[in-house]
Amino acid sequence: MPKIETTGKLFYSLLGRTLNDSELEAIFPVAKAELDGHEGDLLKIELNDTNRPDLWSAAGIARLLKSYWGVETPLYDFFSTSEECFDSEGRELIVDASAKEVRPYSIGFAARGHVVSEDDLEALIQSQEKLCSNFGRKRKTIAMGIYRSDLIKYPVHYRGADPDATSFVPLGMDKKLTLREICTEHPKGKEYGPIVSDCRVFPYLHDDNGDTLSFPPVINSARIGAVEVGDENLFLELSGMDLRDLLLAASIMACDMSDMGFEILPVKVRLPEETEFGTEITVPYYYQEPVSCTLAQVHKTLGQKMSGEEAVAALKRMGIYAIYSDDTLYATVPEYRNDFLHPVDLVEDIMIGYGLGNFEPEMPQDFTVGRLSPAEELGRKVKDLMVGLGFQEMMYNYLGSKREYVDNMNFPQEKCIFISNPMSENYEVVRPSIIPSLLESESVSAHAPFPHKIFEVGKVAFLDSSDNSGTTTRNNVGFLASDSIMGFNDVSSLVNTLFYFLGKEYTLSALEGDGRFIEGRCAKLMIGEQEVGIFGEIHPQVLANWGSTMPTIACEIDLDLVMAN
Repeated sequence: MPKIETTGKLFYSLLGRTLNDSELEAIFPVAKAELDGHEGDLLKIELNDTNRPDLWSAAGIARLLKSYWGVETPLYDFFSTSEECFDSEGRELIVDASAKEVRPYSIGFAARGHVVSEDDLEALIQSQEKLCSNFGRKRKTIAMGIYRSDLIKYPVHYRGADPDATSFVPLGMDKKLTLREICTEHPKGKEYGPIVSDCRVFPYLHDDNGDTLSFPPVINSARIGAVEVGDENLFLELSGMDLRDLLLAASIMACDMSDMGFEILPVKVRLPEETEFGTEITVPYYYQEPVSCTLAQVHKTLGQKMSGEEAVAALKRMGIYAIYSDDTLYATVPEYRNDFLHPVDLVEDIMIGYGLGNFEPEMPQDFTVGRLSPAEELGRKVKDLMVGLGFQEMMYNYLGSKREYVDNMNFPQEKCIFISNPMSENYEVVRPSIIPSLLESESVSAHAPFPHKIFEVGKVAFLDSSDNSGTTTRNNVGFLASDSIMGFNDVSSLVNTLFYFLGKEYTLSALEGDGRFIEGRCAKLMIGEQEVGIFGEIHPQVLANWGSTMPTIACEIDLDLVMAN
C-alpha cells in the first residue's frame, strides 16, 4: 500500500488545525489511511486504498478531512472542458508524431504565485514519485517532470529523438551525455532507461530555443529541470501511454498545488492525431462523467434507511456535489477522482460520509450449517486410501517454471497457462499436472531409503476454450513410486485397488504420444467414454531431466470427473 511522509508543519497548515496522534488515528480512516509513525515533526501515513491516487499526498488527505469536517470544498475554477477552454496566453506544448512509436502522449500545465519552500519542494517531489511509481507503474505508463518556467521559451516541444545524436547535461551531473549514454551511465538511466532503450527513438522534451527540459521517463536537465527552494514559476509535464491517466494525474497535481497556494495556469497541448478529446486539449482538463445510483440501492447495499437529503449531505462531506430527484442520487465527480466505475462506488462514499459509527449493529438473521462439499469429501477419502496404501502426502505450490512443467516433462507448451507478468521465472506457469511436482521431490530424495511412495491431492489448471475464462481448474490426485523393480504391473495394481475402494468401474485404453511415459508401458483410465486419468512408467529421458536414476511409476486422476461419472 502507498505510504507518504510529510512534516507536521505542512500538513497542519493545509489542514487548518493541529491534531494530536489520537485525533489523527481517529479521523484517518475517513481517508482510508492510518498513522504509521510520528517522529519529531515527521508524520508517516499509510494509505489503504490503491484506487484513490488523489489521497497519496498531504494536500489530498487534508482536502478530504476538511470536507468531512464541513469546510467548504475549494472551487477549482482553472479546468477547461469540451465546452469551454481557457486562454493559455501562448503557453503551448506541441507533441510531434515521431513520439508515437515510443511514448505517444505528453501534457502539461503551469503554476505561479507561490514561493517554493523546502517543505513544498519535498511534498511536490513525493507526489511526483508516488503517482509515477504506483499509479504510473514505475514510470512505464506515467512519468512526470517539474521545471523552472522562467527559463522556458514556449512552445515546448515533445518528440522522438535520435538517442545517439541528442545530448544534454542531466540532473546530478556536470557533463553532456547522449540519451543512450544516460541509459548506461546515469543512476536514473540505469533504473528507468530500460523502459525505452529498445526503441528506435527516445522521448525528448525541449523548449522553442532548443534548450532541454528532460529525457522522459528518465531524468530532467540540470538547468531547466532543477527546481529549487525560492522558485515561484513552475511548469509541470507528464508523458505516458494513456491520455486519460495522464489527465487524471495532471488534475491531481494541479489541485494539490492550488491548495498549496499556487495559481494554476492552462497550457494548450497540440496532438498530432485525433483523440477522444480532440487534437487540442487545454490542461488542466475536466473529462469525468456524472454518476448516479438509486436510493433503494443505497438502502439495499448498506442495510440502513436514510433519506435522500441525508445521502446528499454524506456525499458533500466526501467532497462530492450531488442532488436527489425521483428516488435517484446524481453526483458530479470531483476533478481529481476517476474511481467511480459502478453505482456501488458512490454508495461507498455515502457510507463513509454518513459515518460508520451511525450504523446500528444487527445480529445475522440467516441460519446456515457448514458442511464439506462433495469434492472435499472425495478428496479426503482418497487421501485416506493413499495413506493406507503406504504413500506419504505432499503439498506443493500451484505456480512453477517452464523448465519444471514443460522442458523436463516433454510436455507441450501450448497446453500450459502462462502468467503474463510473473515476478520470477520460477512462478511463470500454472501447473497443468501434479506429476512434475512429485518428480521434483523425487529428484532430491536419492539419499532416502527406497522404495519412495508419495502423493498429493490438489488442483491443476489448463486451457479450455469452452469456458468463459478460457481455463479450467480441476481437483486431481497424483501419486508416484520409485524403486529398482517398479513397473507397469505395480502402478496398475495400485490403480485397481484405489478404484475398488472408490466403488468405480473403469477400463484401460492405449495412451500414445505422451512423452512423459514409456511408449507401450502406459495407459488411459476410462469411465465409460470419459478419460479420467493416466498412468505408466516414467520415460528415462524425463528421469534424466530431473536427475533421477531409479525406475519410477506415476499416475494422475481427475477426481472431479470421477465424481461426475
